[in-house]
Amino acid sequence: MLRLLRPLLVSLLLIAPAAFAEALYQVELIVFRQAEKAVHASQPAPEDWAGQAGAIPAQSERTPVLTDTVAKLEGGQGYQVLLHKSWLQGAGSSPAPLRFVTGKESDGHFPVEGVLDLTQGRQLELSLQAWVNQFNGDGFLASSERLQIKRRLIPGQLTYLDHPSLGALIRVNPL
Repeated sequence: MLRLLRPLLVSLLLIAPAAFAEALYQVELIVFRQAEKAVHASQPAPEDWAGQAGAIPAQSERTPVLTDTVAKLEGGQGYQVLLHKSWLQGAGSSPAPLRFVTGKESDGHFPVEGVLDLTQGRQLELSLQAWVNQFNGDGFLASSERLQIKRRLIPGQLTYLDHPSLGALIRVNPL
């Protein structure tokens, strides 16, 4: 009887960790404007732009390391870096999105705000939604540019995410 159970137990041990494990990654995100003229979305960022996404915990924030890449973007290439952040984020089989922001809050929004989700299945899947917001003289949200991308990532590789007026570079390193 034990001989019959041994292959079953071994196969369960090999399958179970992959099914329940959550991998931890260091995410580094750069959002930049590619053109001088913004391409605004048909509607400004919604009031509930973050949905159920949690904030990046302070202990998960990291010092960005792609400073040379940012310097190249800003160094006479016509690009404007709008956000450069790095943090730790888990990736499991179910979504656990985190929200990111930069700048001073006004009218419930930030100059750059967004939600990033990593899902680990057979491959690492990215879901990114970011808004670059413009405010009027009274501090109310006037218009937004929206960057929305779903894509497979290769861990450790710097990946370019394209948009007509915005761009993003992301590197997701496994820990």
